[in-house]
Amino acid sequence: MKMMHVTIQTCRFEEELAFYQKIPGLKIVGDMRDKGKNLVFLANSEGETCVEVIDNPEAENSGNANLSIGFHAEDVEALREQLQQEGLSPTPMITPVPGVRFFFVKDPAGVNVQFI
Repeated sequence: MKMMHVTIQTCRFEEELAFYQKIPGLKIVGDMRDKGKNLVFLANSEGETCVEVIDNPEAENSGNANLSIGFHAEDVEALREQLQQEGLSPTPMITPVPGVRFFFVKDPAGVNVQFI
């Protein structure tokens, strides 16, 4: 069974789209805005697992401490430095085992996003 998407409902819709397009470099692969719904699918390419972003004015944007979305970064140190300079408050670098390094940052909806 293939995982299709992860859904994020947010009252910060445009900020959420910008975050996922800019930081992990996802592209819009499905856009329902022209059909009257503020719902967009983003992925690396067509057919891959998507981040589905839904505009929900009633969402609290508090994230979920038990949820995270993970992305591979070519240079995790440089990305962490960049995000820190942009004021996104990444966590300290975590090294659970030799050769594995990652950090987290919250997206505009409060979801933990891991870069490894």
